[in-house]
Amino acid sequence: LEDPMSTQEFWLISAPGEKGANEAWDKLEKCTNNLAANNKFNIPDLKVGTLDQLVGLSDDLSKLDSAAEQVTRKLVQYFAEVLEDNKDKLTDHLQIGNKDMHTYVTRFQWEGAKYPLKQSLKVLSEIIGKQVTQIDNDLKAKALGYNNLKNTLASIDRKATGSLMTKDLADLVKADDFVLESEYLQTLLVVVPKLSSKEWEATYASFSTMVVPGSSKLIAEEGEFSLYTVTMFKKVIDEFKNAAREKKFMVRDFVYDEESLKAGKNERDKLVAEKQRQYAPLIRWLKINFGEIFAAYIHLKALRVFVESVLRYGLPVNFQAAVVEPNKGSSKKLRSELNKLYSHLDGSAAGPIDTFEDSPALMSLGVNEYYPYVFFALKMDLVDGKR
Repeated sequence: LEDPMSTQEFWLISAPGEKGANEAWDKLEKCTNNLAANNKFNIPDLKVGTLDQLVGLSDDLSKLDSAAEQVTRKLVQYFAEVLEDNKDKLTDHLQIGNKDMHTYVTRFQWEGAKYPLKQSLKVLSEIIGKQVTQIDNDLKAKALGYNNLKNTLASIDRKATGSLMTKDLADLVKADDFVLESEYLQTLLVVVPKLSSKEWEATYASFSTMVVPGSSKLIAEEGEFSLYTVTMFKKVIDEFKNAAREKKFMVRDFVYDEESLKAGKNERDKLVAEKQRQYAPLIRWLKINFGEIFAAYIHLKALRVFVESVLRYGLPVNFQAAVVEPNKGSSKKLRSELNKLYSHLDGSAAGPIDTFEDSPALMSLGVNEYYPYVFFALKMDLVDGKR
């Protein structure tokens, strides 16, 4: 669970207290011995309301749960993107207060200051819903601004890489390579395949009249290509380009202008500085709001466990909720044992259900969807959209 990219999940379950919540807890501990690590999921006494309200709220909470999970995943995914080369430090940033996710879930305590117990279940769900929407909207706005900056910078850097056919040539040339401020002459940059360099040197002056003999100089060699200059009268440039193209020599569209080259470098420097300026506040915002959205998400799970437990087990409120962390490779056996322990809660069963596969409800629901007790999975794999 400490790794947000793991496939670990917790099971949030509840069972009726029968003679008392402690007895229900002892039965669960005995049943799951060696199969899971269990912790009590402490849900306070919430305002129950009417049965109709609970039924309506159950559906609303289900939708809100999906939305909260989606925003939580989106924020963590974006956090990893912003960290770039430091994304291996992501887990260190995923804290709720000063607790990691594992501790927060297994030692869950209701935060009454944020979610007052005097409020109805509906109002509590609305408070969480507003939080989820606000964080989602803020994330979109912050991501848009920072991504635009990052993409502009990446576009500039892309032009500085690649082959001589496509890259920005500004860093490869200097003023001495060009005939500047001439009314009649212009220096061109031509990309020549290395294998054809001798052909270029022998023939370039014949591509047009008015090409200055001996004016071609080798400027750079990278990969399969060489970069040459050549000087000619301006009025034959188009003719020269056509002749060069036929020989598979590419004239690059480049005019040496010291001011614009400096401006381009200054623009990149400004973008780098602005990205660095925005980075720390964005990381801080992501850390704080991860804590907020994850806390809201777990409180929402607590609301769902409470509502479903009251609907399933009735009043007065008497159930024990637990966070069950299955041991590796034990999920199937654990489900079977829990099914045996709680099969008597299944009103549709004609008799005891010995194994998970024996449930009559499996005919319509399938193995993974049937539980005679209240069950919610809590997925902890928050990166890369794994489900």
